[in-house]
Amino acid sequence: MSGFGAAYLGNNRARFRLWAPAQQTVELELNGGALFPMTSQPDGWFEAEVDCAPGDKYFYKLGSGEKVPDPASRAQADDVHGPSVVVDPKAFEWRQTKWRGRPWHETVLYELHVGSFGGFAGVRAELNRLADLGVTAIELMPINEFFGKHNWGYDGVLPYAPDGAYGTPDELRTLIDEAHERGLMVFLDVVYNHFGPEGNYLGLYAPQFFRDDIKTPWGSAIDFRQKPVRQFFVENALYWLNDYRFDGLRFDAVHAIADETFLGELATEVRAKVDPSRQIHLVLENDDNAAHHLRQGFDAQWNDDGHHVLHALLTGEHDGYYSDYAAHAADKLARCLSSGFVYQGDPSPYRQGAARGTKSDDLPPTSFVLFLQNHDQIGNRPLGDRLTTLADPQALRAATALLLLSPSIPLLFMGEEDMSRTPFQFFTDYTGDLAIAVRDGRRREFAGFKGFDGKEIPDPNAVETFDNSRFKPKVESEDFHRKLLQARKLLLMPRLKGTRSIEAVAIGPAAVRASWRLGDGATLTILTNLGRDVCEATLPQGMPIFATDGAVVPGMLPGFSTLAFLEVPT
Repeated sequence: MSGFGAAYLGNNRARFRLWAPAQQTVELELNGGALFPMTSQPDGWFEAEVDCAPGDKYFYKLGSGEKVPDPASRAQADDVHGPSVVVDPKAFEWRQTKWRGRPWHETVLYELHVGSFGGFAGVRAELNRLADLGVTAIELMPINEFFGKHNWGYDGVLPYAPDGAYGTPDELRTLIDEAHERGLMVFLDVVYNHFGPEGNYLGLYAPQFFRDDIKTPWGSAIDFRQKPVRQFFVENALYWLNDYRFDGLRFDAVHAIADETFLGELATEVRAKVDPSRQIHLVLENDDNAAHHLRQGFDAQWNDDGHHVLHALLTGEHDGYYSDYAAHAADKLARCLSSGFVYQGDPSPYRQGAARGTKSDDLPPTSFVLFLQNHDQIGNRPLGDRLTTLADPQALRAATALLLLSPSIPLLFMGEEDMSRTPFQFFTDYTGDLAIAVRDGRRREFAGFKGFDGKEIPDPNAVETFDNSRFKPKVESEDFHRKLLQARKLLLMPRLKGTRSIEAVAIGPAAVRASWRLGDGATLTILTNLGRDVCEATLPQGMPIFATDGAVVPGMLPGFSTLAFLEVPT
């Protein structure tokens, strides 16, 4: 039974628990009327068990006088400031009861924003198309309760409650059930490094949740030295995996979690407390490139290095962190393809020469999620513009072939499959002073960028900014991605487990040749040229399985092209 929040016990009875170490007394207010005193427990806990039913609404009334929602609310009746709702997680009738997931090496991720799709029902409407495309897993950007009607999701304040703007808890369960029916895994992006700026009441009754000695870009760091704090987030991960049957979690920006021991504990708890017959996958975003996590309970990490060097090659952009990838870019791409991270303890010019990362060359390529675009790398640009507006179309096709045929786990961002030009901009739905602060902060952030004085930056709170970012599929233009994913499914997926790099070398200023020994002994070789000029290249033995220009010419690699060969032992 969960230690936090309202646990429905059946027979119109529920138990409520709140960690409020800064309060002397706490009462439970049920359905806007009756007050029930909560019993003080050791170490700052308060508890009450009362008669109530699923759908009943409640607040916690603090001894200091404020009424607050449950920080572990399973649903909200009226946004983040409103009452929490009692939920019975056992009431939903799952249909795909035999689903146990899919192995990690079969993963092809598709990252999407639920609000941009029109809520949980809107995502359900796209499941058949995505399964037909060749996607094997959808990854939902954060869905927990945030203030307003639309938000990226990284400003959530109630980590257990699916946002009401997207649908009900059971509508989310229906989405996951129907995805499983189609053979699709469902991943959830969770944020354990900060809370949003609107609707977070923890400081009123549990200031011990935060540290006063460490600041993050979002405010005071969460204090993972506190046992109840660690418990809050471990239980949250288990809640999404067990109550909703998500197949995996992506942990946002874990480099901002000050206590690194928490990650190991989290992975251990998940592996111990989820049905071992299920295939559960845990993925990190970690700017520190700390490879040891990938040997201790986590399946993979987003490979930002891979993205950055590919972006620099495709666009010629060398500002900001792209400056770390400008020199010898083809060599850096080769290192990424052969051994994971580009920076494995090397000095980073962008970070004033500080060493970044640890050795990753012993890890298989499936320990890394590779992508050309994601929500951050589009939405954190001044105008939210995609590679389709920045790169040569043929170069982008060549990079896409590399992405979808290399042994790393590929990730597509919504719309990438049809070469969408629709921007994905940063959007929120704040009001008053907070709205002004977010708008002006965004404009200051980009005031120094080339071609911008800040005025052109979209207002995150304008409804047009959200509307401009809505998903607009064009199914007729998906054939290129479908062809690549079909080749991956038929020729590569059965062989990917146990894959190891043979070598990867630069063969031109923007060209790389990379080879891998697949799990069954076959050899996969990919030659990619993201530059315009032809390169001399020795083509491997084996069957050509893909060529972007449709032809293979001995001794040369055309500009803006990718060739892939598979040599199977006889």
